Amino acid sequence: MDEVKYMEKQNKLEAKDLINIGIFTVVYFMIEFAVSMLGYIPIFNLLLVFLCPLVCGIPSIFYIVKVKKFGVISITGILLGLLYMLMGGGIVVLAFGIIFGFLGDLIIKKGKYEQWKYISIGYSVFSFWIVGCVARLFIGREAYLSKVAEGYGKVYAESLRMYTPYWIIPVLFIISFIGAYLGSLLGKSILKKHLKRAGIV
Repeated sequence: MDEVKYMEKQNKLEAKDLINIGIFTVVYFMIEFAVSMLGYIPIFNLLLVFLCPLVCGIPSIFYIVKVKKFGVISITGILLGLLYMLMGGGIVVLAFGIIFGFLGDLIIKKGKYEQWKYISIGYSVFSFWIVGCVARLFIGREAYLSKVAEGYGKVYAESLRMYTPYWIIPVLFIISFIGAYLGSLLGKSILKKHLKRAGIV
């Protein structure tokens, strides 16, 4: 009985975990936001779903193996979704943050936060949230492109239209997964000593 209570306590989010969530979310957001500046070039609007999960792989893997509690990825997904929704990303990015944050959490938990296969796949699934950032190009497309034309010019808006046919939607999920998986491997390589101490590699 005492062991069960101990395990429950270990799995419960505490104040220090919430602090870690806040710090990581800020770091992740700053890195992702810096990379997203490339979006001023139309083609990079699509490549961001590959580049951001790739670059954010290092802090994400460190975060996952440091906290090792269910809920941290879910909360991060919600916070990121909220931030981007408030910045004009629309409700879809929040929905993606909630859905894929929760799914990523479930997958990582299945591996008890120690099996690399589940960590890498869980992070890759979580990273689907970023596809929500470009959802405006497909949902309410004409209204969004009209706003883009007003702010950045018709040439930029038409370039976005040309690079974003509807059939590219599944491709965005695929390249997001690939970018995140490579990012997780990059994180694994750089954090190898830390992961070895944690019994993951």
